[in-house]
Amino acid sequence: MKKNVIVFGLIAGVIVSVWMAITTLNCHDSKTFDPGNSMVLGYASMLLAFSLIFVAVKNYRDKYNGGVVSFGKAFKIGFFIALIASTMYVLVWQVEFFFFVPDFAEKLSEYTIKKMQHDGSSAAQIAAQRISMANFNQKYKNPLFNMLITYVEILPLGLIVTLISALILKRKKGAVAV
Repeated sequence: MKKNVIVFGLIAGVIVSVWMAITTLNCHDSKTFDPGNSMVLGYASMLLAFSLIFVAVKNYRDKYNGGVVSFGKAFKIGFFIALIASTMYVLVWQVEFFFFVPDFAEKLSEYTIKKMQHDGSSAAQIAAQRISMANFNQKYKNPLFNMLITYVEILPLGLIVTLISALILKRKKGAVAV
């Protein structure tokens, strides 16, 4: 099980990390900072990477465990794959943010304010948003807070895919294979 988890976790981690690095740098370097498409593509890459959880659990069940896997074991496999991939993603973001795009949060704040102005938000709403984002941006400079927020960005999706995979792939001894 360990080898299966490590191999699939590292592959998933490479997929999400490389894609995130490319899209962030591309988005950040453009003259018109627009994270919208990058976020959609980023979450699509996370879903693609986490689809390997399904493959890994099925691989373990069919090749290494005689066609049987409990919900708990399947969930454990998926959880550790999601944790490995998410940790790689978080670590790559830490390097990218603190060394290559340290003004990312400020650019995101500017983008959000411009979007609010374009959408017709009131001056009071915009002022409140500015204060909220300034407070968040200050906290985001703390590596521990930054890591926590980044885990919250990716790990829940991995846990959802893990839960679904475990529910679909669980199979007790004596169950008929489809």
